[in-house]
Amino acid sequence: MTAHDGMYIDGAWRPAAGGGTIEVRNPADEQVIATVPAGTAEDIDAAVRAARAALPAWRATAPAERAARLTALRDRLAERADEIAATITAELGSTLAFSTRVQAAVPVAVTGIYAELAASYAFEEKLGNSTVLHEPVGVVGAITPWNYPLHQITNKVAPALAAGCTVVLKPAEDTPLTAQLFAECVDAAGIPAGVFNLVTGLGTVAGQALAEHEGVDLVSFTGSTAVGRKIGAIAGGAVKRVALELGGKSANVILPGADLAKAVHTNVGDVIRNSGQSCNALTRMLVHADQYDEAVALTAEAVAQCVPGDPTAEGSRLGPLVNARQRDRVRGFIAQGVKEGARLVTGGEEAPDGLATGYYVRPTVFADVTPDMTIAQEEIFGPVISILRYEDEEEAVRIANGTVYGLAGAVWAADEETAVAFARRLDTGQVDINGGRFNLLAPFGGYKQSGVGRELGPHGLTEYLQTKSLQF
Repeated sequence: MTAHDGMYIDGAWRPAAGGGTIEVRNPADEQVIATVPAGTAEDIDAAVRAARAALPAWRATAPAERAARLTALRDRLAERADEIAATITAELGSTLAFSTRVQAAVPVAVTGIYAELAASYAFEEKLGNSTVLHEPVGVVGAITPWNYPLHQITNKVAPALAAGCTVVLKPAEDTPLTAQLFAECVDAAGIPAGVFNLVTGLGTVAGQALAEHEGVDLVSFTGSTAVGRKIGAIAGGAVKRVALELGGKSANVILPGADLAKAVHTNVGDVIRNSGQSCNALTRMLVHADQYDEAVALTAEAVAQCVPGDPTAEGSRLGPLVNARQRDRVRGFIAQGVKEGARLVTGGEEAPDGLATGYYVRPTVFADVTPDMTIAQEEIFGPVISILRYEDEEEAVRIANGTVYGLAGAVWAADEETAVAFARRLDTGQVDINGGRFNLLAPFGGYKQSGVGRELGPHGLTEYLQTKSLQF
């Protein structure tokens, strides 16, 4: 695949400061498909300087004009959706159907939403004898993950630009080609030079340099809780703002009287999606003791239909994980689950049949999981479901809330009122009620160690604004 050999800084592709490169591998066959520059602190500095220079003019640009540029960006992303989907499948391993339907399509919708918000948001309001101004926070350092490479970019860049901020993006090193396509779309949309800048590189080098740079006013990071803690510490030392969307260990609570078959099949589809590489995946299924055995059987039956294979093949539902490190990590969790006494219902740590090459993992179901087990406490980030038994609602609440995470969850009940009452007791940022659909306007983010701040919709826009009051 084609790739740029430079960085997108100040409206142009320019050579990287160092000579290092990063190999991009196709996780389905482990072959190198491209190389991109390994950015250094010098590249980050150039990008931040460009962003700072562009900030005064962009923040002074009328919201309607910012909206027009975002609308143009949305249109460019839509025009290249097929190319974007194929690129994401090639560098991440998402099935082509999922890359087309979600990975490439959702960012188009998100960008369109922020184009509308840029035009309609009340950047000024009257409060008593004051006028309150909602102004851009400044230069944003955006550090994005590999699991939703374009979605996480637009979740940060689109609201930042709508707010009047300028941006330096450091994408995940596993999926830099998608970020390069995004930069091409930014350029084609006529967004002024320096307003958006792209530096590819390693998190430990370019990512750290971006988080530490004194010219960055806000760091927006999505990734692991461990790295989020480090970024939070860096930002705290400099008294700069952060927005952190981190790990999850979401519980799917199936209450007595719920549609068990629908709840189980929805849960399996949620975890299989993107090969389990979703921070909000419902990886813990909580079932009442009276329905436990039936739920285990239904889960095993549903998972048996999800056979790993070529992500480009028609009808494929489960592709590889992103890299060898992630594959080995997930297999290690599966082995740990067996070691700690969970019952392996289906799957396991061995390579799937006929797939010795590629970063594949068997979809795995554990039963007889207790809340203290590693697989019930730590984020696995793979196609692994742990099924836990509870005796009453009080125990279900304790189990659901009994991790350091609080990103998402789901509740199924015989009626909406019962489900909502239970959901109000969950310490988590988002809860699906009886299969409620994901809403791109609703705030997304976590409680506890799942993060700080919110993305999506108007709440996502406010992350990139600061307030000033004028008294009369």
